[in-house]
Amino acid sequence: MVDLGLLSNIYEVWEASGFTYGSDRVHQQLRREGIRVGRKRVERLMRAQGWQGAFLRRGWRGGSTKQDPTREPAPDLVNRQFRANAPDRLWVADATRIPCAEGVFWLAAVRDAFSRRIVGWKTSTRCDTDLILAALEYGIYSRQVRDGELIHHSDRGSNYTSFRFAERLYDNGILPSMGSVGDSYDNALMENFWSTLKIELVYRSEWRTRDEAENALFAYIDGWYNTQRIQKELGYLSPDEYETAWHHAQASQAEPVLLTPATGW
Repeated sequence: MVDLGLLSNIYEVWEASGFTYGSDRVHQQLRREGIRVGRKRVERLMRAQGWQGAFLRRGWRGGSTKQDPTREPAPDLVNRQFRANAPDRLWVADATRIPCAEGVFWLAAVRDAFSRRIVGWKTSTRCDTDLILAALEYGIYSRQVRDGELIHHSDRGSNYTSFRFAERLYDNGILPSMGSVGDSYDNALMENFWSTLKIELVYRSEWRTRDEAENALFAYIDGWYNTQRIQKELGYLSPDEYETAWHHAQASQAEPVLLTPATGW
């Protein structure tokens, strides 16, 4: 006989995730809420009800990179090692297209490698230096950037190699780093976020206007992804929870718990 109470608990977690969680995350969230149940049981119950997490239903492509041959790219200081031992030591950045009925627009974002948190983002009808500068400024304003401690990693797109962008990094003591052109593995941590965003939000939505799309992006990034969406690589904490745990550990001068930098993305 099906435990209707447990089934209700499972549905509540699944619904709260925007129907994006699969059985693994639903199981972990139930454990966080003090509900002891086996993962395989959760999987069986969800399968019987036809409840499943968000998954890739069609191909997707990120933004296109156009290099400026007149500008010298920064060296690659990351070498595909997307790990950091504290917040604001390594940021990764990129831009991608977002569709709506009014036309395609661009989203630029900056992600912290330590907690996977999106520390800055901005949208525009054009993918230009103003857009990526705005995303960077968002991060600088909202975070604690210390001179010489932070690496900013991107591809070699012309906006990231522009003089204005390089100057802003220099002004804030941020070290530039760039991967190769057209190789997603050189910026895999950012590509991972684009994939998650599009699978869980973009491909499941139809927006009439850019305002509708931007409101949905705000709700997803700031209202869900950073604050509530648990990640296996973070010990099934959200980015904000992961950083909070780290700060508490630092304040008590204790060794961080479950805060070993993840080796994957």
